[in-house]
Amino acid sequence: MDVSAPNPPLDALMIAAQAGDEAAYRALLKALAATLRSYFARRLGRDASVEDLVQDTLIAIHERRATYDPQRPFAAWFFAIARYKLIDHLRATRRNASSAVDEIDDIAGADEEAPASARLDLERLLDGLPQRSRDIVRTVKIEGQSVAEVSLRSGLSPTAIRVLLHRAVKTMSAKVGNSRQ
Repeated sequence: MDVSAPNPPLDALMIAAQAGDEAAYRALLKALAATLRSYFARRLGRDASVEDLVQDTLIAIHERRATYDPQRPFAAWFFAIARYKLIDHLRATRRNASSAVDEIDDIAGADEEAPASARLDLERLLDGLPQRSRDIVRTVKIEGQSVAEVSLRSGLSPTAIRVLLHRAVKTMSAKVGNSRQ
């Protein structure tokens, strides 16, 4: 892998690192360190513990690198580890447990990376569907159009739309279930 290329994808770096590419692993850790600094600084401000959290998270990633499944999005795996490290930090440093839990919920809920990762996951799932099913899922489930509207536009009966929608969602659910095993 060409780790000197500008901004190689983190997924590709991790896969190469798992295969034993030391240069890819160094590049991955460097990119993750910068991302983690930003991630923790947005949530903690100018807290002196940001750098400690970065190091703790990099160590956790190193220790758990064998658990990363290349078939799943790297960002979701990576940010889950970072989020858990942040929650652990907040629990350890906050004296009032109930306010710490409220603060953890606020911070964990403010995660911008999770929606981006979810969108990528959704697009991958949609790409695995036939075009007609993909269009129906997009218009009904994502855009919020009614089955009747889609039926009028497509020329299919409302029952046919519901059946195609049900089968598409079932197929997508099965893929999600299989990827978690």
